[in-house]
Amino acid sequence: MTDARLRRAVHFVPGGNERMLTKSLTTEADSLVLDLEDAVTVDRKDEARGLVAGWLRDVDFGRQERVVRVNALDTPWWREDLAATMEHAPDAYMLPKIGSRDDVQTFAAEVSRLEAQHGHAAGSVKFIVLGTETPQSAIRLAEIPTGDRVSALSWGAEDLSAAIGARRNRDEAGVLLDVFRYCRVQTLLCAAAADVQPIDTVYVDIRNIEGLRRDCQEGVWMGFTGRLTIHPDQIAIVNELFTPTPEDAAEAQELLDAVEQGRAEGRGAITLHGQMVDAAHIGRAETILARARQAGVI
Repeated sequence: MTDARLRRAVHFVPGGNERMLTKSLTTEADSLVLDLEDAVTVDRKDEARGLVAGWLRDVDFGRQERVVRVNALDTPWWREDLAATMEHAPDAYMLPKIGSRDDVQTFAAEVSRLEAQHGHAAGSVKFIVLGTETPQSAIRLAEIPTGDRVSALSWGAEDLSAAIGARRNRDEAGVLLDVFRYCRVQTLLCAAAADVQPIDTVYVDIRNIEGLRRDCQEGVWMGFTGRLTIHPDQIAIVNELFTPTPEDAAEAQELLDAVEQGRAEGRGAITLHGQMVDAAHIGRAETILARARQAGVI
């Protein structure tokens, strides 16, 4: 992937809430999303924007990625969000309600201008894009992660539910309904096609820990690299499921060792435990080992 940053738990922090920021800094979340959009009421936009800008200037985030979720393009606030937070720039912006690649490029052009204005390295600020929050973005999702600066693609079910008039997005057993399952799958495929990280959406039933665990496990099996979180209790579970285990790493290393030995012996076909090993297996093993090293597993 073009951006190999470790993003397992990508955790939302309401903009301007000092208590929640302080708590989030003690968690193991890989990324903290300082939210100027849904978490901030209209009458507090200016105040929250100034507070978040101050956090970027004054707070030591340690290893945690600093992400700012700005307001959408169809609001009067997004330019001010960027202007206030680019002096001490975050690592990334989260872009909500993106409807097309052109929307990404509009944000990118403004960030490029502000990078130059404040003397930041060109292209240093990345984008995490929220797709499928509107019907338009769900239809045009493949083009969206090809925009400039995009390093990760996630998706949204709650805003889409409201936009299409859905009464719910999961059935009684907690399984995604078809249209939302489609958006989840498309997010994964479109992210992979654009070589950016696929990040799964929020799990809103914060008391249903087992439901979150099952959903995360399915996401790992499918190929997602992390998940958006909205409650501190979700972070440890997300990190656990999206981190390769020592056993995973050992199996991956065993496969790569077998491949190396086979090549040294001049064998064109390599088998391991009775199964043929091909390029797909090798690539998957290399990815597992890379993520295991990032997470400190090996």
